[in-house]
Amino acid sequence: MWNTLSYRNVLISRFLNILYPSKCPLCGNLTDGFIYSPICSSCWSKIDIYKGPSCEICNLPFSSEYSRVCGQCIKNPPPFSMVISYGLYDGVLAEAINQLKFYNVKRLLKPLGRLLLNFDLPEMDGLVPVPLSIRRLRERGFNQSLLIARVISKNIRIPLLMDTLLKVRETPPQTGLSAKERLLNLKNAFVVKGNVEGLRLFLVDDVMTTGATVTECSKQLLKAGAKEVVVLTLARASMM
Repeated sequence: MWNTLSYRNVLISRFLNILYPSKCPLCGNLTDGFIYSPICSSCWSKIDIYKGPSCEICNLPFSSEYSRVCGQCIKNPPPFSMVISYGLYDGVLAEAINQLKFYNVKRLLKPLGRLLLNFDLPEMDGLVPVPLSIRRLRERGFNQSLLIARVISKNIRIPLLMDTLLKVRETPPQTGLSAKERLLNLKNAFVVKGNVEGLRLFLVDDVMTTGATVTECSKQLLKAGAKEVVVLTLARASMM
């Protein structure tokens, strides 16, 4: 049955690629699988779980295998208990995320979301997506963190808490700001509307860079009574 479905999917992909030909933005070859389009299946197969050394709290990649906790987490322990990320924000994974966010390629949602199903995730009470402001949501048309969380929720049957965390204040872009400036930029930008009392929660985002966004979101969830927050992201930036 699986082979029949797989063969059928290949034929459908080839047919669609004849009608709507595209080139892989990474290697320049013709796209050979509609579900990953415009990324070709060969490039997609290069997306790997990051297995190198990293901070056991914020998951920041290390160059040394002997380090366990980064200096930032020692100096300012974050409100979340840990970060689980599939890979580094680089190469094919970064391109796939950018195609989803900035080029509206929503067919990448399922294969991206399913990457996080490769982990033996801890038992939690709910999935909370990092929210967008109303203006940003209208501009983009969708919240990628919410859609990724929905894929995970459907596959591991953890409740998706869609409107529990809201972004109520429009903030300037974080690009170019230091870690401290990013935290100040996001202060009082998020509020909790739902009941999270005593719940252990996954906070879902697409990419974690300095951690300012997930830190502020986690603070608000814990302040509202959540028992624990574990951050779940597709990618982790290699530098803070």
